[in-house]
Amino acid sequence: MTDQTRQPTKHIFVTGGVVSSLGKGIASASLGRLLQERGLRVTIQKFDPYINVDPGTLSPFQHGEVYVTDDGAETDLDLGHYERYLGESLSQANNVTTGRIYLDVITKERRGDYLGATVQVIPHITDEIKAAIRRAATNRDVVITEIGGTVGDIESLPFLEAIRQFRQEGGRENSLFVHLTLVPYLAAAGELKTKPTQHSVRELMEIGIQPDVLICRTEHPMTEDLRRKIALFTNVDVAGVIEAPDVGTIYEVPLVYRQQKLDDLVVAKLGLTVPPPDLRRWEGMVQKVKQPANGQVRIAVVGKYTSLQDSYKSVKEALTHGGIANDVGVKVEWLSSEEFDNGGSNLLKAYDGLLIPGGFGIRGVEGMLNAIRWAREHELPFFGICLGLQTAIIEFSRNVVGMAGSNSLEFVKDTDAPVICLMDSQRNVTDLGGTMRLGAYPARLRPGSRAHAIYGSGEISERHRHRYEVNNAYRDLLAEFGMRFSGLSPDGNLVEIIELPDHPWFLGCQFHPELKSRPMNPHPLFASFIQAALRRQQGREPAEELPAAAVEVGS
Repeated sequence: MTDQTRQPTKHIFVTGGVVSSLGKGIASASLGRLLQERGLRVTIQKFDPYINVDPGTLSPFQHGEVYVTDDGAETDLDLGHYERYLGESLSQANNVTTGRIYLDVITKERRGDYLGATVQVIPHITDEIKAAIRRAATNRDVVITEIGGTVGDIESLPFLEAIRQFRQEGGRENSLFVHLTLVPYLAAAGELKTKPTQHSVRELMEIGIQPDVLICRTEHPMTEDLRRKIALFTNVDVAGVIEAPDVGTIYEVPLVYRQQKLDDLVVAKLGLTVPPPDLRRWEGMVQKVKQPANGQVRIAVVGKYTSLQDSYKSVKEALTHGGIANDVGVKVEWLSSEEFDNGGSNLLKAYDGLLIPGGFGIRGVEGMLNAIRWAREHELPFFGICLGLQTAIIEFSRNVVGMAGSNSLEFVKDTDAPVICLMDSQRNVTDLGGTMRLGAYPARLRPGSRAHAIYGSGEISERHRHRYEVNNAYRDLLAEFGMRFSGLSPDGNLVEIIELPDHPWFLGCQFHPELKSRPMNPHPLFASFIQAALRRQQGREPAEELPAAAVEVGS
């Protein structure tokens, strides 16, 4: 849209019903991508109803991964979907929780901002929610706001009331409601059942919200008669009843929505005049995921939280992106590091690469060390991220340098060789999270190193989420035995990347590169790692690194 044709920012509110975890985040991100491809400036924000100020202290088993933005915000994993689909970096403003809203309101009350008024859910809490919506609208044509939880949850009520008010105040022509529901298949009856969707919409309407679009998750195709029935009982146009079947890859969802003209309906209802989307590059990317030309590689992810794969959502997606860059399928298999505690390293024989992801605490660490040793000694491509780098340092110190007592001060406070420790500036901080290095930090890469070749640059910026660092007192000793410190902070004080030059592909990084990987622009480290796995599978000799520019998808 040109500056002369700019209209007021349009708002799309996405709610969920029937059951949780239906995929509101992917639905929001997919719609956002379609609108972006039509030339609109789009952003997406997530409102979470839990009372935690942010998910930073939540267990990965309860809430999945914590997604970190450039500005150091610890956010919901759905922000990862938003960034991957939109190809843009988001910020703290894109994730708001009940805890954050109440904290802001109580802070204002203590400061006297309300001039003695009785502070209540309406108007004070709802006004704070509406203010967060407006903040996201700066320089945007469309803001998509996803409301976490399920209609009927008591925690969600202030958010639903706020978006009801927002549409009333901003004009119906400037807002649109999308409701995501489940249409379950009842095997005994041999048919899809619409009653849960009807009840969910009815509950939403009791709050004062009439959805304009229904996105119906289903495992079986919906007939036209079924769509008409849903439309009749929910007061939604038939064209607004969108089928959302299970697909081979989540990146296919925008194409499914486009086939049903969801974006056409949305722009029409919002009064936007924009060209149709050009999805050829996106379609080409999806084709590489579904039908890769170079077969498939098997990657073992050995971690602490593998029983809940959402704990490593961004890692999984980044591995897929690495496959896209090499036109190869990536089969990710999740192995608990505790399986390796007593050895068990022969479990890795069937794999083409090993990845050790991030985590906190001592549980399963000995298993990680055993897995890393096997990968190092058997020349299996190894990629260590955050805790993966730290355990690689410990394993190398014990089994190559010969310091049997090597450990991290996170795990053993009186270890003889604390190769991983807190920096001096962190030791007197007591708040949980206060010692964390969060968000984007720069690093400089050593010329001639594998890391430098992979990135094709001498300076990078990557996102961090960790407390402990490589102990500088041991760097010279580790280097004497062959470890290369190929990435350092600009002042040279913090280790960012390590590698073993005499290994086909052995690299660890202190940061989380998975957070910056996109399907249309795979992260160079993941692209190179999957390239190494493919070379191992095919029995080929190491070749030149895949140049960073070559990982752009869609040419």
